[in-house]
Amino acid sequence: MQRGELLSHLDEFLQAEMFRDYAPNGLQVEGRAEIRRILLGVSASRSLVEEAVSQKVDAILVHHGWFWRGEPAPVVGLKRERLAPLLANDINLIAYHLPLDAHPTVGNNAELGRLLDLTVTARAGDYELLWVGEPKRGEMSVAAFAERVEAVLGRRPLVLGPTERTVRRVAWCSGAAQGEIGLAAALGADLFLSGEVSERTTYEAEELGVTYLAAGHHATEQFGIRALGRHLAERWPELDLRFFDTKNPV
Repeated sequence: MQRGELLSHLDEFLQAEMFRDYAPNGLQVEGRAEIRRILLGVSASRSLVEEAVSQKVDAILVHHGWFWRGEPAPVVGLKRERLAPLLANDINLIAYHLPLDAHPTVGNNAELGRLLDLTVTARAGDYELLWVGEPKRGEMSVAAFAERVEAVLGRRPLVLGPTERTVRRVAWCSGAAQGEIGLAAALGADLFLSGEVSERTTYEAEELGVTYLAAGHHATEQFGIRALGRHLAERWPELDLRFFDTKNPV
């Protein structure tokens, strides 16, 4: 297929124009025009680029791309080392950040809710990135919910705040949304799940009375890009789509 057809579909499907993001959404590095093989990943690290070259793909499609707001512009050092193999091998780099967090069916938060078996009851915050719901199996203990998170994400979450409580209402937002714990509390959440944690989060969880689970930025954002890949495979069965996990522990 032609790159333009793929990009037009992704932009429309993910509603990229709705988001004022921290990095460009869509095509970030131009490669060959015809695309047959795509490597999917969470972040466009050097190891992912090397894997793309090894697998002779035509495009990389990720959640975390490059050219973030505020970063130094010169293409030197690590930036050059990452970029050079793409240019040398004519590989496209395509990235969607907030659009892939927010999407109602293939987004990171949609996938977290599905995999954690939560019924969505509300969405809130900027671009409705904070989701609220209830366990489909009924109320749970904090320990039982944390075990469910570990089973789904493949890593044990850090648990802060109240631990001896019944979890009836859950709020979640993938990535680095620990700063939204106040909004989660205002929405009546017993437990708030995100990826990262700050030093202050310990006190906020205790003082707001909200249990906080830090489950990993990479871990909470690994499912949206996979779901987007499944969507593309259903639409274009002829595409060769492959996922590569860089095993980031953060």
